[in-house]
Amino acid sequence: MLVTYCAHGQTAGKITYDYKYSWTKVTSRLSFLSKEEKDRMMLTSKQWEDRPGIPMKLVFDETQSIYTYAKEQGESEDGQWTWRQDDYLIHRNFDQQKQIEHHEMLGKTFLLEDSLQTFNWRIQNQIKDVGGYVCMKAETFDAIKNQKITAWFAQDIPVGVGPERYSGLPGAILELDLNDGDVVVTATKIELKAVPDELKLPKMKGKKITNNDYNQLIKKHIFESIKAQRNPYWAMRY
Repeated sequence: MLVTYCAHGQTAGKITYDYKYSWTKVTSRLSFLSKEEKDRMMLTSKQWEDRPGIPMKLVFDETQSIYTYAKEQGESEDGQWTWRQDDYLIHRNFDQQKQIEHHEMLGKTFLLEDSLQTFNWRIQNQIKDVGGYVCMKAETFDAIKNQKITAWFAQDIPVGVGPERYSGLPGAILELDLNDGDVVVTATKIELKAVPDELKLPKMKGKKITNNDYNQLIKKHIFESIKAQRNPYWAMRY
């Protein structure tokens, strides 16, 4: 079954996710890295692999959604260390079929404004439980980053929302798998309730770009990184 976009339902709520990045898996895929860079990444992998994921949140209603960090600043598990997180927010307006993305990447901050993205989702027959909801499996492919995308969505939450840059299924995406486990974003808390205060957009500044501009920037950066034998994901989100 091929799905490009699903209309939203009359539901509102907040989903908290755990964003887990597997440094080891990502490093093993980057065959173009120099030995020095690969050794450096593997050393970093050992330091970060067992640490907790990054908490993210998705707030939504029948007209819009906002996906961003669950906390305003990064914080260690014991609360002793804090750090500034990169600017990262995705706003989708379903009624106007528009999206705004606030991305800090490649050493700059961008404000992407364009039409709502659509994806060629292929819904599979597999199901599993995520956060107490029966979820169906769907797959698509990111040709820019050469990544397989797997989503598990809950039809019992009838809104086409999701984490990261992915949405448009006939139910909220509760788990997202980028490239067979390189990054896994899993719902840890699901609250169906009105969230009007959290759906107010903050003030955002950055260089304005379109989806096409974004894709061209990413393609160029990946090409230059491969040529230089360095990890492209030091400077952008996976």
